[in-house]
Amino acid sequence: MNEIVSVQIQTKRLDEYFVSKTPVIKRCLDLTGVCIGIILALPFFIFFTLFIKLVSPGPVFFRQTRIGRGGKLFTIYKFRTMYPNIDTKDHCEYLAKLIRGQSNTSKNGIPMTKIEDQRKIIPLGTLIRSLGLDELPQLFNVIKGEMSLVGPRPAIPYEVDEYQLWHKRRLDATPGLTGLWQVSGKNKLSFKEMIRLDLQYVKHQSFWLDLWIILKTPQAVFLQAIEQIIYKIKKFG
Repeated sequence: MNEIVSVQIQTKRLDEYFVSKTPVIKRCLDLTGVCIGIILALPFFIFFTLFIKLVSPGPVFFRQTRIGRGGKLFTIYKFRTMYPNIDTKDHCEYLAKLIRGQSNTSKNGIPMTKIEDQRKIIPLGTLIRSLGLDELPQLFNVIKGEMSLVGPRPAIPYEVDEYQLWHKRRLDATPGLTGLWQVSGKNKLSFKEMIRLDLQYVKHQSFWLDLWIILKTPQAVFLQAIEQIIYKIKKFG
């Protein structure tokens, strides 16, 4: 028993040594932003709760295990935009392909465009995703300290299984609702470019950088939504 306690204490000390704590000013920015965000998002919470229940059987929220700062596991929350019990095998294989950079068109790899099978997505699910509204429940992850308003996107365990050693440095920062990748092109960029932006953020993160990213996010989301609408019009005429 004493040996188990000793190992736990040593592990905790190692975590504290290798993974820096969230700065107080960053945490204050997070909590201030969450308070404002929940007030502004309340109508969306009410609408999406009723809408999702109306168009699809199953839970309102989608829960998934993600890997946070220092490799710690936590449960992420989203509004559910897909039908229940969807097989994720295709997504696993596609994500592995993105990480390995299997592309003949770019030295940096394939742009991180999401694969979306409309048969799996509930009505208006694609629009909800493109506007980032499905991620509003992650405000509660921020309250719990598992996420921040700004940081690298939280990784899926089977994604991290494909990481090279240098990729894992992005886990040194608390994952965020938005980040440098999201306001720098997002789905137009490859996995390698995303990682480089995440590592740039990890190295230079500050209150002012966080504030700049937060202010840039609405514009980035709006442009992404417009691009999605144009793509749909061109695809379906």
